[in-house]
Amino acid sequence: MARSGSLTPTRERPAAAPSAPPARRRPSSDRPRRSVLTTVLTSLVAIYALIPLVWLLISATKTQKSLLDSFGLWFSGDFALWDNIRQTLTYDDHIFVRWLLNTLLYVALGAGGATFLAVLGGYGLAKFTFPGKRAVFAVVIGAVAVPGAALAVPTFLMFSKMGLTNTPWAVVIPSLISPFGLYLMWVFASEAIPDELLEAARVDGSGEIRTFFRISLPLLGPGIVTVLLFTVVATWNNYFLPLIMIKDPDWYPLTLGLNAWNAQAATAGGQPVFNLVVTGSLLTIVPLIAAFLFLQRFWQSGLAAGSVKE
Repeated sequence: MARSGSLTPTRERPAAAPSAPPARRRPSSDRPRRSVLTTVLTSLVAIYALIPLVWLLISATKTQKSLLDSFGLWFSGDFALWDNIRQTLTYDDHIFVRWLLNTLLYVALGAGGATFLAVLGGYGLAKFTFPGKRAVFAVVIGAVAVPGAALAVPTFLMFSKMGLTNTPWAVVIPSLISPFGLYLMWVFASEAIPDELLEAARVDGSGEIRTFFRISLPLLGPGIVTVLLFTVVATWNNYFLPLIMIKDPDWYPLTLGLNAWNAQAATAGGQPVFNLVVTGSLLTIVPLIAAFLFLQRFWQSGLAAGSVKE
């Protein structure tokens, strides 16, 4: 027992540590920086790119009369889109369908063959060493710089002597050559396929053909899709080469066919079908838009590959 007069010792509470000042938040590098000027410029570019598509879509809903009498960026009269599509597909004994099939043929053989040759050539130039490689590189760069229109007349004269004009081969064979696709695959294969991986496959006894199809080809997927999209768009929109090569309307692609419909009003006794021209143009771009939307992730990956070095 403690005595009544004694004092009990008391524990002193430790002094509270001074509170640290609140840390300032550092701007996160992951947070995107906003720029009013960039937003405005991007919006203007988007509007500039979308206005022709909006005009095309609205104009395809109009009849021949309302197409010429109304404001282009707004609807007028009855909604005639489905009737215009039906007339476009059935006009002149379904000639539009024939032009569409011709275009698909040119794209399948021309763009598909150009992509295949670009993949083979780009892979070989990127992963094999041989005499004259620098000269080949110079030729490829020079071919990229030469516009296709400059080669159209010599190509026509050569195909004329061979008797291939006014045939599908006059469009398909020149479309097989894609210098830009070859250069793109060359650069992509150099970065996408490590040399050590090919050496390991050769040590394991894999031949060059098997190594290409089993190991290299899957790694080249994004680049292949990128080259395929570029060649498909170039072949689909090709106008000048079929113009000088093809005279038979049964072998016209869509570009020449729609131009023939557009010029029909200027001929003597010709029937103006501007509503069918507009509707046909709308139907022509639908496959390209669908291809870009479906292959967008591969396309973006292919363009970005090799841009960052680890």
